[in-house]
Amino acid sequence: LLLRAGLALLAWPIYLLSFLGIWQPFCRKVFFPFFLEKISVAHDKKSKKHKQELFRNLPDFRGPSGELRLLEIGTGSGSNFQFYPPGCKVTCSDINPNFQEGLSRNMKKNQHLHYEQFLVAAGEDLGQVPSGSVDVVVCTLVLCSVQSVSSTLREVLRVLRPGGAFYFLEHVAAEHSSWTYFWQQVCYPTWKLVFAGCCLTRELWKNLEEAKFSKLKIQHISVAIPWMPIEPHIVGYGVK
Repeated sequence: LLLRAGLALLAWPIYLLSFLGIWQPFCRKVFFPFFLEKISVAHDKKSKKHKQELFRNLPDFRGPSGELRLLEIGTGSGSNFQFYPPGCKVTCSDINPNFQEGLSRNMKKNQHLHYEQFLVAAGEDLGQVPSGSVDVVVCTLVLCSVQSVSSTLREVLRVLRPGGAFYFLEHVAAEHSSWTYFWQQVCYPTWKLVFAGCCLTRELWKNLEEAKFSKLKIQHISVAIPWMPIEPHIVGYGVK
C-alpha cells in the first residue's frame, strides 16, 4: 500500500486530470494511440517468433469457399497484419477510433490483404458482425482491458463459424509467489488509470478454459520489455 501510494504521488498530475474529467478523453484520443504504437514496436520485436508460430496454421481454417475471413478485435494500429496470409479478408474492430494514422500506414505496408471494413465496437458487443460469419478471430493485448472477458469470449464464439478458430496473445498475472506479481500489484491502480483500463493481474487462461471451445491450446511464455510489469504471457488458439 505504501508503494502504491508513492507511485500515485508520482502520477498525481494524471490523477488530478482524471478527477477534472480531462485525462480520459486526452488518453483516448492522443496518449494511448501514441503509446500503443510505440510499445507495439518493442513488443513485436520480442514476440515476433511467437506470433509467426501462432499464425502459421491460419490457412488451415479457410472456409468452404476457400477464403479466409478474419476479424481482429482491438486492431489498434494493425501490427498483426504482417503475419496474415495473402488474400485474407480482414475486418478491423476497435473501441477506440483514434488509431487511423498508424492503421492506414500498416494497411499500405501490407497490401497482400483485403481490408473489408473498420468497426468501432467493444469486444463485448460485436452486434455489427453476423453470427457464424467469420473463420478466424484474432485478439492480441486486448483482453487485459475489456470490461468483461467472459462476454467478449461469448461474442467471439457467436461470430465464429463452426470449426473456426480464436487466436490470442495476452499478458497475464504472474505466479502469485513471484516478485513480478508483487510489482504488478503495486503498479495496478496507477497503471490501469494511465493506460486506458489495462489490468495487470488477470488470469486469462482461466476464462479461456471456462469458455466453450471444443479444442484449446494454451502456452505460457515470457515476453520481457524493460521496465514493464507485463512479462508473463499466454499464447494459443481455441476452436469452436
